[in-house]
Formats: sequence, C-alpha cells, structure tokens
Amino acid sequence: MMKLTFLGTGTSIGVPEMLCGCPVCMSRDAKDKRLRSSLLIETEESNLLIDCGPDFREQVLRYDVRRIDGVLVTHEHYDHVGGIDDLRPFCADSDVPVYAERMVIEHLMERIPYCFGNNKYPGTPSLKLMEISPDTSFSAGNIDVMPIRVMHGKLPIMGFRIGRMAYITDMKSIPEDEMRHLNDLDVLIVNALHTKEHPTHQNVMQAVGFAERIGAERTFFIHMSHRVGLHAVVDEKLPQSMHFAYDGLQLIV
Repeated sequence: MMKLTFLGTGTSIGVPEMLCGCPVCMSRDAKDKRLRSSLLIETEESNLLIDCGPDFREQVLRYDVRRIDGVLVTHEHYDHVGGIDDLRPFCADSDVPVYAERMVIEHLMERIPYCFGNNKYPGTPSLKLMEISPDTSFSAGNIDVMPIRVMHGKLPIMGFRIGRMAYITDMKSIPEDEMRHLNDLDVLIVNALHTKEHPTHQNVMQAVGFAERIGAERTFFIHMSHRVGLHAVVDEKLPQSMHFAYDGLQLIV
C-alpha cells in the first residue's frame, strides 16, 4: 500500500501566474493555487519524491515532510529540479539517492556542480546520482520502479510506474511500445496543460483521450496552467473516473 501526496500540481510558472489578474489567478479557492508539480510516495519503509522543483522548500514546510529516501527525476527542466539544493536537511544521516537518466545527470552536474563534485565544501547536500534507463526496473528503498519513455515534444523524458500507479508529466506523446507499462492501473497521474494546442504538452482533451485509452480506475491530471480554468468548474466537466488533482490531495493506492 502506498500513500500519495500531491505536493504541487502546477506548470512551470505556477498558479497564480505573476502579473496576471484572470479569474483563476484571483480565485480564493485553495484548489486554484498550484505549486510546481511534484509527488510524494510513502510506504511503511520508504519515502520517494518525484521531481524536486523550485517550490520544494515551501512544499516540505506546508505538508510537514519529514523524510526523503530518494528522488526520481523525470527530466532536467528547472521546474522539476530547481529545488535539489534544498534537499540538504534530508542528507544529515546519509546520502539521498537521485535517480535520473544519463543526460539528466550530465545537466545536473553542469548546473549545480557544487552538489556533486569530489571536493564539496561543508553544508552542501549529500546526494548520490544513480543512473537509470527506460524499460529497466530498479529498486529505490523497498519500492520497485519501472521508468517509462515519454516525449516532451522532441525531448525524451521519463515517466514512472510504481505498483498499480503511473506518474507522467510534461508528455506530448508516448512511443507505442511503452504502452505495455500502463496496463492494469489503479491510478494514472498525467499532465493536462490547458485547453489549447501546445507543441510540447498534452492539452486537456488530449489528456482525457490518453486516459480513456489507458483505462485506469482513476485518473488525476497535473501540471496545469491558469488557462485550464477554475477547478470547481472544469473538474465537474470531466468523465466520472477523471479529476484535476490539486495541491495537498492525498490518495491511498
């Protein structure tokens, strides 16, 4: 059994968007306030984080996260890795493994070399980069993970299947042979940016179509911009088994 906590469900800019006065950005509904997308997975033995964006510190304080045993990284864009330096409180007793594919590891070492160099100065986070590959399962703590190749426009990135849950963000398309990893899901978590066409992300209509094809018992949409609409309005329009996730939502899988 896993407990899932949606630490953030917003796109790269977050919601409300700076300098915007639209109804969503001005909404007083807490479900319309979206930090950058991230998911906490808790089992009896291990806690895993999917993506560690620039809102990570605020998410930890808001949801009282006390333990991180590993981080799964979908890709190297700032809204998914901008909080890695803030992992330092979780490294007091041991290294925190960061699981990513080779290209992402290279980008991290270039962008924040002080976190990964051989001669680190005191106070930097103690992180251990662990290379993973699509279609090759691995164990993070006591949690078995299957990386899934998806496409963020032309950029190859990772989704993850864990048990009967799959997490996919920033996807525009998926290679047909990767669909085998998405059979028999209880929960599908997938991106739905907004209502218009976008070159590198699914819009809501495309996300609904993808979810219908997968046929999970429950689907939750993430990585939404303010242009998706007011949560209380748009969530009611989705098929019965589908919902827009919101920050702080918790599920048991």
